[in-house]
Amino acid sequence: MTKNLLEIRKVSKVYQRGLLSQKATVALKEYSLTLPEDNPSILTVAGESGSGKTTLAMLLLGFITPTTGEIIYRGKNIQSLEGKDKLAYRHEVQAVFQDPFAVFNPFYTVDHLLTVPIKHFKLAKSGRDARNKMDEALNAVGLRPEDVLGRFPHQLSGGQRQRINVARALLLKPRLLIADEPVSMVDASLRANILESLRNLHRDHGVTIIYITHDLTTAYHVADNIVVLYKGDVVESGDVESVIRNPQHNYTRLLVDSIPWPDLNKKWGEPLKPRETV
Repeated sequence: MTKNLLEIRKVSKVYQRGLLSQKATVALKEYSLTLPEDNPSILTVAGESGSGKTTLAMLLLGFITPTTGEIIYRGKNIQSLEGKDKLAYRHEVQAVFQDPFAVFNPFYTVDHLLTVPIKHFKLAKSGRDARNKMDEALNAVGLRPEDVLGRFPHQLSGGQRQRINVARALLLKPRLLIADEPVSMVDASLRANILESLRNLHRDHGVTIIYITHDLTTAYHVADNIVVLYKGDVVESGDVESVIRNPQHNYTRLLVDSIPWPDLNKKWGEPLKPRETV
């Protein structure tokens, strides 16, 4: 019998607009998903701002609770986790957020982001062991430890800070990584490097990744499967190649048509036509 890593069972999230208001915003509508444990994959959740993507991420991380439905991680409802089970969940489910600066404390060097989880989850037997693990994680995301350790966050580029965030996740060797718009605030030249770090985390360590984005260009290159959200509803899902090459829903077609596909026959300065869907 196949064991599931994650089951989302008809989860909805409704936000009330005030104590006295009768109006409500439905951010997510009866969303369901199953991810098997023995077949790690990269799933993209795509959609524009307000589609429910970040609400889904916050629900999976346990930062907010569902209005209805259940989130089951390795057979247990995450809302009922306590003690060792809750600590294990915090260890095994990690996140890389959109803003590469927000997760850093500006009063500490960047080492702090790496040493805290090592101490909290008792990942090292000694100071030397801890440093070796930090060096290994940083090298894995294309950073030289001597270039970043000992520096304050403002002394590093956005791309360096985001790769340190990925290195932090790598240190913990999670089973599930929630990557919420991880490349939207870094230079285009660094996006491929960060996405490659995520793919390496998946390939080399068997980590399942939920990659949340509005950008189908990166989704196409990084994901195996895709779910398209629109106003909290799933409008299309399937393997990423089929959905992007042959979208069935009008909203998905609009997202695909927004991709600037280059035409090598056009001269510089001439307008580019959107790619025609088949």
